[in-house]
Amino acid sequence: MNKLKVSIIGGGSWGTTVASLLAQNTDVSLWARSPETVEEINRDHTNRKYLPDAILPDTLFASTDLAKVTEFADVLVMGVPSNSFRSVLTEVRPYLRPWVPVISLTKGLEKESDLRMTQVIEQELPRHPVGVLTGPNLAREIVAGQAAASVIATEDDNIAKELQKVFNHGVFRVYTNDDVVGCELGGVLKNIIAIAVGMGIGLGAGDNTRSALITRGLAEITRLGVALGGRAETFAGLAGMGDLLATCISPQSRNHQVGVQLGKGRSIEQIISEMVMVAEGVKSAPTVIRLAQKQGIEMPIAADVLNVIEGRKTPQQTFEGLLGRKVGAEYD
Repeated sequence: MNKLKVSIIGGGSWGTTVASLLAQNTDVSLWARSPETVEEINRDHTNRKYLPDAILPDTLFASTDLAKVTEFADVLVMGVPSNSFRSVLTEVRPYLRPWVPVISLTKGLEKESDLRMTQVIEQELPRHPVGVLTGPNLAREIVAGQAAASVIATEDDNIAKELQKVFNHGVFRVYTNDDVVGCELGGVLKNIIAIAVGMGIGLGAGDNTRSALITRGLAEITRLGVALGGRAETFAGLAGMGDLLATCISPQSRNHQVGVQLGKGRSIEQIISEMVMVAEGVKSAPTVIRLAQKQGIEMPIAADVLNVIEGRKTPQQTFEGLLGRKVGAEYD
């Protein structure tokens, strides 16, 4: 049987990590804008800017030529940030063959439209099956060969099972799920809760506070996710609780680190200016609150994170407000 040809769009940490995994299973080409990144991947089999200690498979091919990377693809994997996702899709469109599945790695929402990335794919690449790869996946651990689990979510079970074979590798276990909405929203919403948990750590809060924020944050995520069409059980799985835990407790998480720095009194502008990679939770927070308001869903933790990001509150004021908030039944 011929191997599937997979094209990865995006040479950041997660796109490169997924490319590295898949290159051990099948034929993989990776597109990146930076000629320096492409040259380094092809020559040295490294991407030190995003994955300083990783050695990539010598079978992984990289290029800045979008046509060359995508025109023979059997599967297209999108690993670019949410703010450039649509524009890159429009660049890809002339070269992609019909009916090729398109899988998103991006855990964000489009700011202008409030759309999830799979919805953006459906608009820009109609008649292409869409899906998402998501879960508690910290790139540096996975590329180093540490065990991890993820979810490939598509509505078509046959496509999901075929993609499962492509993405599953060694100790990187991939499960299938047909709840695309829930899986995708789990990956988006947890980023905002991770900023809140990070703020608590920056302020010197302990494990009790962190546990409370994670648990109540999961309740917020689930309420909004179900209102928007996801299934409640999805948020108790890898795409929900699993991803939330990894992002909230790991120093490798960009959103966690943003929160820590906010808690220490730094401004969001200072923090973002020093980051190499995007913290999607900062960009998604206004969109998430808009969606919650439209659905009549209360998200006090997410709302307070947005207040801090936009300068209306300090982290200290936010935590005092959360502690002083009226309490009711846990499962109302």
